[in-house]
Amino acid sequence: MAEQLRPLIAGNWKMNGLKPSLAELDAMIAGAGNVTADLLVCPPAILIAAAAARASGTRVAIGGQDCHADASGAHTGDVSAEMLTDAGASAVILGHSERRTDHGETDAIVRAKAQAAWRAGLTAVVCIGETQAERDSGKAKDVVGRQLAGSVPDGAAATNLVIAYEPVWAIGTGRTPTNPEIEEIHGFIRSKLDQNLKEHGARVRILYGGSVKPSNAAEILKLRAVNGALVGGASLKASDFLAIAAACS
Repeated sequence: MAEQLRPLIAGNWKMNGLKPSLAELDAMIAGAGNVTADLLVCPPAILIAAAAARASGTRVAIGGQDCHADASGAHTGDVSAEMLTDAGASAVILGHSERRTDHGETDAIVRAKAQAAWRAGLTAVVCIGETQAERDSGKAKDVVGRQLAGSVPDGAAATNLVIAYEPVWAIGTGRTPTNPEIEEIHGFIRSKLDQNLKEHGARVRILYGGSVKPSNAAEILKLRAVNGALVGGASLKASDFLAIAAACS
């Protein structure tokens, strides 16, 4: 982990959680003082306002899982970046592989959503990553490089952008790349950020996402160019989420 960057542990609850689930958020807030990492929890949209109210003034930030590129309009079922900000969010996950696959989101769509996030004052957590077939065919770097270039708008900086590398084949499967594979891709992303963002590139945090859990967090988080984690299932339980965050110490 790059020593000069404060680690970020971001929890993606995905389509999980009802009002009683906010008790887990309360436990996260209560334990946040024992970790050195920044903490971000992204619950379903219907829980964002309640979560933000509970987390106000604490060390836990609240984010959304997606936003529409437009500020308002005839987009039934969608949520704008401005709505997320109004609900109390400070960040939003964009381009997650499940959005790219299930909803056909292209790099251009993710880029437009990132611009919308910045317009509303949100940090964009932009996800990139290859499938198993793409890795097996030797195209992992090509895919990651293309997604990075196409999904991140001009004007990116450490204050408005986080990159999350999530090998699609590792999400929810219990499988993780080897440490050298993670370091290789994270190093590649860092080089591209340095190249594309100049002096800003070195300060943008790169998170690893893909079956991160308490049992493997310490090993992953110490790797070169890994500045935190995007956590899925393990973020639904406060004890697991805080254990991952504690691994940054």
